[in-house]
Amino acid sequence: MALGKNRRRQHGVDYWPGFVDALTTLLMAIMFLLTVFVLAQFLLTREISGRDEVLNRLNSQIAELTELLALEKGNNQDIEDQLANLQSSLAVAESDRSRLQQLLNQGSGASDAANSRVTTLTGELSNERQVSARAMSQIELLNQQIAALRAQIAAVEQALQASETKDANSQAQISDLGRRLNVALAARVQELNRYRSDFFGRLREILSDRENIRIVGDRFVFQSEVLFPIGGNELDAAGLVEMDKLAAALLDLAKEIPAEINWVLRVDGHTDNAPLSGTGRYRDNWELSSARATSVVKYLISKGVPANRLVAAGFGEFQPIAAGDTPDARNQNRRIELKLTER
Repeated sequence: MALGKNRRRQHGVDYWPGFVDALTTLLMAIMFLLTVFVLAQFLLTREISGRDEVLNRLNSQIAELTELLALEKGNNQDIEDQLANLQSSLAVAESDRSRLQQLLNQGSGASDAANSRVTTLTGELSNERQVSARAMSQIELLNQQIAALRAQIAAVEQALQASETKDANSQAQISDLGRRLNVALAARVQELNRYRSDFFGRLREILSDRENIRIVGDRFVFQSEVLFPIGGNELDAAGLVEMDKLAAALLDLAKEIPAEINWVLRVDGHTDNAPLSGTGRYRDNWELSSARATSVVKYLISKGVPANRLVAAGFGEFQPIAAGDTPDARNQNRRIELKLTER
Protein backbone atom coordinates (compact mmCIF):
# COMPACT_ATOMS: atom_id res chain seq x y z
CA MET A 1 0.00 0.00 0.00
CA ALA A 2 2.86 2.37 0.81
CA LEU A 3 4.38 1.61 -2.62
CA GLY A 4 1.03 2.35 -4.24
CA LYS A 5 0.81 5.69 -2.43
CA ASN A 6 4.35 6.62 -3.55
CA ARG A 7 3.44 5.83 -7.14
CA ARG A 8 0.31 7.98 -6.89
CA ARG A 9 2.36 10.83 -5.49
CA GLN A 10 4.75 10.54 -8.44
CA HIS A 11 1.98 10.58 -11.04
CA GLY A 12 -0.47 13.07 -9.55
CA VAL A 13 -1.51 15.38 -6.75
CA ASP A 14 -1.50 13.87 -3.23
CA TYR A 15 -4.92 14.56 -1.73
CA TRP A 16 -4.33 12.70 1.51
CA PRO A 17 -3.03 15.59 3.68
CA GLY A 18 -5.98 17.77 2.69
CA PHE A 19 -8.37 14.97 3.47
CA VAL A 20 -6.79 14.47 6.91
CA ASP A 21 -7.03 18.24 7.62
CA ALA A 22 -10.67 18.30 6.60
CA LEU A 23 -11.38 15.28 8.76
CA THR A 24 -9.58 16.88 11.72
CA THR A 25 -11.66 20.05 11.30
CA LEU A 26 -14.84 17.97 11.19
CA LEU A 27 -13.91 16.15 14.38
CA MET A 28 -13.10 19.43 16.16
CA ALA A 29 -16.50 20.76 15.10
CA ILE A 30 -18.16 17.62 16.44
CA MET A 31 -16.35 17.94 19.77
CA PHE A 32 -17.42 21.59 19.94
CA LEU A 33 -21.04 20.58 19.32
CA LEU A 34 -20.76 17.93 22.03
CA THR A 35 -19.38 20.50 24.47
CA VAL A 36 -22.19 22.93 23.62
CA PHE A 37 -24.74 20.20 24.08
CA VAL A 38 -23.41 19.19 27.50
CA LEU A 39 -23.34 22.83 28.67
CA ALA A 40 -26.83 23.46 27.27
CA GLN A 41 -28.18 20.34 28.94
CA PHE A 42 -26.62 21.37 32.27
CA LEU A 43 -28.05 24.90 32.07
CA LEU A 44 -31.46 23.66 30.94
CA THR A 45 -31.51 21.12 33.78
CA ARG A 46 -30.79 23.85 36.33
CA GLU A 47 -33.39 26.13 34.78
CA ILE A 48 -36.04 23.40 34.74
CA SER A 49 -35.27 22.52 38.38
CA GLY A 50 -35.67 26.19 39.39
CA ARG A 51 -38.89 26.43 37.42
CA ASP A 52 -40.27 23.32 39.16
CA GLU A 53 -39.63 24.97 42.53
CA VAL A 54 -41.42 28.16 41.36
CA LEU A 55 -44.36 26.08 40.08
CA ASN A 56 -44.60 24.28 43.43
CA ARG A 57 -44.65 27.60 45.29
CA LEU A 58 -47.26 29.01 42.89
CA ASN A 59 -49.43 25.90 43.30
CA SER A 60 -49.19 26.26 47.08
CA GLN A 61 -50.19 29.94 46.86
CA ILE A 62 -53.13 29.06 44.59
CA ALA A 63 -54.32 26.48 47.12
CA GLU A 64 -54.08 29.01 49.96
CA LEU A 65 -55.85 31.70 47.92
CA THR A 66 -58.58 29.24 46.96
CA GLU A 67 -59.17 28.33 50.61
CA LEU A 68 -59.24 32.03 51.57
CA LEU A 69 -61.66 32.79 48.74
CA ALA A 70 -64.00 30.01 49.88
CA LEU A 71 -63.86 31.35 53.46
CA GLU A 72 -64.58 34.88 52.32
CA LYS A 73 -67.49 33.68 50.19
CA GLY A 74 -68.92 31.94 53.26
CA ASN A 75 -68.56 35.12 55.36
CA ASN A 76 -70.11 37.16 52.55
CA GLN A 77 -73.13 34.84 52.45
CA ASP A 78 -73.56 35.12 56.23
CA ILE A 79 -73.47 38.93 56.06
CA GLU A 80 -75.93 38.96 53.17
CA ASP A 81 -78.29 36.74 55.19
CA GLN A 82 -77.92 39.06 58.17
CA LEU A 83 -78.58 42.10 55.95
CA ALA A 84 -81.71 40.45 54.57
CA ASN A 85 -82.96 39.86 58.12
CA LEU A 86 -82.22 43.47 59.07
CA GLN A 87 -84.00 44.77 55.99
CA SER A 88 -86.99 42.61 56.87
CA SER A 89 -86.97 44.00 60.45
CA LEU A 90 -86.63 47.52 59.04
CA ALA A 91 -89.64 47.00 56.80
CA VAL A 92 -91.67 45.79 59.79
CA ALA A 93 -90.57 48.83 61.84
CA GLU A 94 -91.44 51.19 59.00
CA SER A 95 -94.88 49.58 58.79
CA ASP A 96 -95.44 49.96 62.55
CA ARG A 97 -94.34 53.58 62.45
CA SER A 98 -96.69 54.35 59.56
CA ARG A 99 -99.57 52.73 61.37
CA LEU A 100 -98.88 54.64 64.59
CA GLN A 101 -98.45 57.87 62.70
CA GLN A 102 -101.86 57.35 61.14
CA LEU A 103 -103.31 56.76 64.58
CA LEU A 104 -101.71 60.00 65.82
CA ASN A 105 -103.10 61.91 62.86
CA GLN A 106 -106.58 60.49 63.40
CA GLY A 107 -106.70 61.30 67.05
CA SER A 108 -104.73 64.28 68.37
CA GLY A 109 -105.63 63.24 71.86
CA ALA A 110 -103.59 60.07 71.67
CA SER A 111 -102.21 58.88 74.92
CA ASP A 112 -98.65 59.39 76.13
CA ALA A 113 -98.20 55.63 75.75
CA ALA A 114 -98.63 55.92 71.97
CA ASN A 115 -96.04 58.76 71.78
CA SER A 116 -93.66 56.69 73.83
CA ARG A 117 -94.19 53.75 71.46
CA VAL A 118 -93.45 55.95 68.46
CA THR A 119 -90.28 57.28 70.05
CA THR A 120 -89.10 53.76 70.85
CA LEU A 121 -89.81 52.54 67.36
CA THR A 122 -88.01 55.54 65.86
CA GLY A 123 -84.91 54.75 67.95
CA GLU A 124 -85.02 51.10 66.92
CA LEU A 125 -85.39 52.12 63.29
CA SER A 126 -82.32 54.35 63.58
CA ASN A 127 -80.32 51.50 65.15
CA GLU A 128 -81.44 49.14 62.41
CA ARG A 129 -80.33 51.63 59.77
CA GLN A 130 -76.89 51.93 61.41
CA VAL A 131 -76.50 48.14 61.51
CA SER A 132 -77.57 47.93 57.87
CA ALA A 133 -75.00 50.59 56.90
CA ARG A 134 -72.22 48.67 58.67
CA ALA A 135 -73.29 45.45 56.93
CA MET A 136 -73.21 47.16 53.54
CA SER A 137 -69.73 48.49 54.31
CA GLN A 138 -68.53 44.96 55.20
CA ILE A 139 -70.05 43.57 52.00
CA GLU A 140 -68.27 46.22 49.93
CA LEU A 141 -64.95 45.39 51.64
CA LEU A 142 -65.48 41.67 50.98
CA ASN A 143 -66.23 42.34 47.32
CA GLN A 144 -62.98 44.29 47.03
CA GLN A 145 -61.04 41.43 48.66
CA ILE A 146 -62.66 38.89 46.30
CA ALA A 147 -61.71 41.03 43.28
CA ALA A 148 -58.12 41.24 44.53
CA LEU A 149 -58.00 37.45 45.01
CA ARG A 150 -59.35 36.88 41.51
CA ALA A 151 -56.66 39.20 40.10
CA GLN A 152 -53.95 37.27 41.97
CA ILE A 153 -55.30 33.94 40.66
CA ALA A 154 -55.34 35.30 37.09
CA ALA A 155 -51.71 36.47 37.47
CA VAL A 156 -50.68 33.06 38.81
CA GLU A 157 -52.43 31.27 35.92
CA GLN A 158 -50.70 33.57 33.43
CA ALA A 159 -47.31 32.85 35.06
CA LEU A 160 -48.00 29.11 34.92
CA GLN A 161 -48.92 29.32 31.24
CA ALA A 162 -45.72 31.25 30.46
CA SER A 163 -43.68 28.71 32.42
CA GLU A 164 -45.28 25.80 30.53
CA THR A 165 -44.52 27.50 27.19
CA LYS A 166 -40.91 28.04 28.21
CA ASP A 167 -40.64 24.43 29.35
CA ALA A 168 -41.96 23.21 25.99
CA ASN A 169 -39.36 25.35 24.19
CA SER A 170 -36.60 23.94 26.42
CA GLN A 171 -37.72 20.37 25.72
CA ALA A 172 -37.64 21.11 21.99
CA GLN A 173 -34.08 22.46 22.30
CA ILE A 174 -32.99 19.37 24.26
CA SER A 175 -34.55 17.10 21.64
CA ASP A 176 -32.76 18.96 18.84
CA LEU A 177 -29.41 18.77 20.65
CA GLY A 178 -29.93 15.06 21.29
CA ARG A 179 -30.64 14.48 17.61
CA ARG A 180 -27.53 16.38 16.60
CA LEU A 181 -25.47 14.44 19.16
CA ASN A 182 -26.74 11.14 17.76
CA VAL A 183 -25.78 12.25 14.25
CA ALA A 184 -22.29 13.21 15.47
CA LEU A 185 -21.83 9.91 17.31
CA ALA A 186 -22.99 7.95 14.28
CA ALA A 187 -20.47 9.84 12.17
CA ARG A 188 -17.70 8.95 14.61
CA VAL A 189 -18.69 5.28 14.59
CA GLN A 190 -18.77 5.30 10.80
CA GLU A 191 -15.35 6.92 10.69
CA LEU A 192 -13.89 4.33 13.09
CA ASN A 193 -15.41 1.59 10.93
CA ARG A 194 -13.62 3.06 7.92
CA TYR A 195 -10.29 2.95 9.77
CA ARG A 196 -11.06 -0.61 10.87
CA SER A 197 -11.70 -1.67 7.27
CA ASP A 198 -8.48 0.03 6.17
CA PHE A 199 -6.56 -1.67 8.99
CA PHE A 200 -7.94 -5.12 8.15
CA GLY A 201 -7.17 -4.53 4.48
CA ARG A 202 -3.56 -3.77 5.34
CA LEU A 203 -3.32 -6.85 7.55
CA ARG A 204 -4.71 -8.99 4.77
CA GLU A 205 -2.06 -7.62 2.41
CA ILE A 206 0.96 -7.97 4.71
CA LEU A 207 0.12 -11.20 6.56
CA SER A 208 0.56 -14.57 5.01
CA ASP A 209 -2.31 -15.64 2.82
CA ARG A 210 -3.21 -18.59 5.01
CA GLU A 211 -6.49 -20.30 5.68
CA ASN A 212 -6.05 -20.01 9.44
CA ILE A 213 -5.77 -16.19 9.33
CA ARG A 214 -9.08 -14.61 8.33
CA ILE A 215 -11.60 -11.83 8.91
CA VAL A 216 -14.84 -12.76 10.71
CA GLY A 217 -17.32 -9.85 10.93
CA ASP A 218 -15.58 -6.93 12.63
CA ARG A 219 -12.69 -9.08 13.95
CA PHE A 220 -9.38 -10.34 12.59
CA VAL A 221 -8.89 -13.96 13.65
CA PHE A 222 -5.65 -15.95 14.10
CA GLN A 223 -5.90 -19.63 14.83
CA SER A 224 -3.86 -20.33 17.97
CA GLU A 225 -1.53 -22.76 16.13
CA VAL A 226 -0.29 -19.84 13.99
CA LEU A 227 1.11 -18.06 17.06
CA PHE A 228 1.53 -20.54 19.94
CA PRO A 229 2.64 -24.09 20.54
CA ILE A 230 -0.06 -26.48 21.79
CA GLY A 231 -0.89 -25.74 25.44
CA GLY A 232 1.59 -22.83 25.64
CA ASN A 233 1.36 -19.06 25.82
CA GLU A 234 4.81 -18.07 24.49
CA LEU A 235 4.83 -16.86 20.89
CA ASP A 236 6.78 -19.24 18.65
CA ALA A 237 9.05 -18.16 15.78
CA ALA A 238 6.24 -18.09 13.21
CA GLY A 239 4.02 -16.20 15.61
CA LEU A 240 6.70 -13.54 16.20
CA VAL A 241 6.92 -12.94 12.45
CA GLU A 242 3.17 -12.42 12.20
CA MET A 243 3.13 -10.15 15.27
CA ASP A 244 5.94 -8.01 13.79
CA LYS A 245 3.74 -7.41 10.76
CA LEU A 246 0.78 -6.61 13.01
CA ALA A 247 2.84 -4.13 15.07
CA ALA A 248 4.02 -2.34 11.91
CA ALA A 249 0.44 -2.02 10.64
CA LEU A 250 -0.72 -0.70 14.02
CA LEU A 251 2.02 1.92 14.17
CA ASP A 252 1.11 3.14 10.68
CA LEU A 253 -2.58 3.26 11.61
CA ALA A 254 -1.88 5.18 14.84
CA LYS A 255 -0.34 7.98 12.76
CA GLU A 256 -3.48 8.33 10.63
CA ILE A 257 -6.29 8.10 13.18
CA PRO A 258 -7.02 11.57 14.66
CA ALA A 259 -6.21 12.02 18.33
CA GLU A 260 -9.88 12.83 19.07
CA ILE A 261 -10.88 9.20 18.37
CA ASN A 262 -10.19 7.23 21.55
CA TRP A 263 -9.50 3.88 19.86
CA VAL A 264 -8.08 0.65 21.26
CA LEU A 265 -7.13 -2.71 19.78
CA ARG A 266 -8.73 -5.46 21.86
CA VAL A 267 -6.90 -8.80 21.87
CA ASP A 268 -9.23 -11.66 22.87
CA GLY A 269 -7.93 -15.13 23.72
CA HIS A 270 -10.18 -18.19 23.16
CA THR A 271 -9.64 -21.94 23.68
CA ASP A 272 -11.51 -25.10 22.84
CA ASN A 273 -13.52 -27.04 25.43
CA ALA A 274 -10.95 -29.75 26.02
CA PRO A 275 -9.92 -29.64 29.72
CA LEU A 276 -6.26 -29.07 30.54
CA SER A 277 -4.26 -31.75 32.29
CA GLY A 278 -3.68 -31.13 35.97
CA THR A 279 0.09 -31.32 35.57
CA GLY A 280 0.33 -28.35 33.18
CA ARG A 281 1.26 -24.77 33.91
CA TYR A 282 -2.35 -23.54 33.80
CA ARG A 283 -5.21 -24.79 35.89
CA ASP A 284 -7.92 -24.21 33.29
CA ASN A 285 -8.68 -22.68 29.89
CA TRP A 286 -9.47 -19.30 31.47
CA GLU A 287 -5.87 -18.87 32.52
CA LEU A 288 -4.49 -20.15 29.21
CA SER A 289 -6.65 -17.81 27.06
CA SER A 290 -5.81 -14.79 29.27
CA ALA A 291 -2.09 -15.63 29.19
CA ARG A 292 -2.07 -15.87 25.38
CA ALA A 293 -3.87 -12.54 24.94
CA THR A 294 -1.47 -10.92 27.42
CA SER A 295 1.55 -12.31 25.55
CA VAL A 296 0.35 -10.74 22.29
CA VAL A 297 -0.25 -7.37 24.00
CA LYS A 298 3.14 -7.34 25.71
CA TYR A 299 4.94 -8.19 22.48
CA LEU A 300 3.14 -5.40 20.60
CA ILE A 301 4.12 -2.96 23.37
CA SER A 302 7.75 -4.08 23.04
CA LYS A 303 7.53 -3.15 19.36
CA GLY A 304 6.47 0.41 20.13
CA VAL A 305 2.65 0.17 20.10
CA PRO A 306 1.29 2.50 22.88
CA ALA A 307 0.11 0.49 25.86
CA ASN A 308 -2.98 2.70 26.28
CA ARG A 309 -4.17 1.53 22.83
CA LEU A 310 -4.18 -2.17 23.75
CA VAL A 311 -6.55 -4.34 25.82
CA ALA A 312 -6.12 -8.05 26.65
CA ALA A 313 -9.04 -10.33 27.54
CA GLY A 314 -9.43 -14.08 28.04
CA PHE A 315 -12.69 -15.95 27.41
CA GLY A 316 -11.64 -19.58 27.79
CA GLU A 317 -13.92 -21.99 25.93
CA PHE A 318 -17.14 -20.06 26.67
CA GLN A 319 -17.51 -18.12 23.38
CA PRO A 320 -17.08 -20.76 20.65
CA ILE A 321 -17.64 -19.96 16.98
CA ALA A 322 -18.10 -23.61 15.99
CA ALA A 323 -20.42 -26.04 17.79
CA GLY A 324 -19.54 -29.60 18.63
CA ASP A 325 -16.55 -31.59 19.88
CA THR A 326 -15.08 -32.54 16.52
CA PRO A 327 -11.39 -31.84 15.84
CA ASP A 328 -12.34 -29.24 13.21
CA ALA A 329 -14.69 -27.40 15.62
CA ARG A 330 -12.09 -27.34 18.36
CA ASN A 331 -9.47 -26.10 15.91
CA GLN A 332 -11.70 -23.17 14.93
CA ASN A 333 -12.44 -22.29 18.56
CA ARG A 334 -8.74 -22.09 19.51
CA ARG A 335 -8.04 -18.57 18.31
CA ILE A 336 -6.82 -15.01 18.97
CA GLU A 337 -9.21 -12.27 17.85
CA LEU A 338 -8.30 -8.64 17.16
CA LYS A 339 -10.99 -5.96 17.31
CA LEU A 340 -10.45 -2.24 16.64
CA THR A 341 -13.00 -0.36 18.75
CA GLU A 342 -13.55 2.74 20.89
CA ARG A 343 -12.53 2.83 24.52
